[in-house]
Amino acid sequence: MRARLDGYLAFALQVALDAGRVALEHYQTGVTVELKADASPVTRADRGAEQLIRRAIATQYPDHAVVGEEYGADGRPSAFRWIVDPIDGTKSFIRGVPLFGVLIALEIEGQAEVGVCHMPALGETVAAATGLGCTWNGQRARASTVEELRDATVVFSDGRMLARRLGHRWVRLESEAGLLRSWGDCYGHCLVATGRADVMLDPVMNAWDCAALLPIVRESGGRFTDWAGVARIDGGDAVSTNEKLHAGVLELLRGA
Repeated sequence: MRARLDGYLAFALQVALDAGRVALEHYQTGVTVELKADASPVTRADRGAEQLIRRAIATQYPDHAVVGEEYGADGRPSAFRWIVDPIDGTKSFIRGVPLFGVLIALEIEGQAEVGVCHMPALGETVAAATGLGCTWNGQRARASTVEELRDATVVFSDGRMLARRLGHRWVRLESEAGLLRSWGDCYGHCLVATGRADVMLDPVMNAWDCAALLPIVRESGGRFTDWAGVARIDGGDAVSTNEKLHAGVLELLRGA
């Protein structure tokens, strides 16, 4: 299994780099923005990157299933399912902000085993596979060892959504955290995996947002769960932390 995951990881890394080049062709060019049915933005870059990823998977692994943000699920029955977000952080992308990434994950028999997050505008790639550890631009990455929230850097995607959902608990978190910054989307979770932040909060997440990040954070020694504390990609929300802070952050989110 370990050798097989290594091959899948190498494939995902290369395809993420290729998809990142597609995204960069449209980055900071004033690319046309369309709104999808859920009012979220999409561009030619999102669609082109996902098309490239799907072609690569179909060529290399024709029996594997694929689900992606822009083109949905292909419906193929398989124990192997690639889960793709071609540009996580499209709102940042269309504003010319570099905090977006290509997310590619491989789920095997329902478990997220391989994850790659490539942030082409930053030149950063964070990748992991079960049992193989987590790397940041090819070097071993580890979550931090910060033990107290007062010493922690907490990052998040949308403060307004957190305030609406958490109410007074958000005020408490703001007052207790050492540092808060809105470095959101996939970038925030990768900051936790590389020890540059200690907590990342996302109140709304889809499976394609989560799938690559779960093995990345887990293999860095951190924790990636929904707000109920379950390591899953379909919980509808997500929190990444280092190992030491996880229980306390969950208590705060639950209002304990």
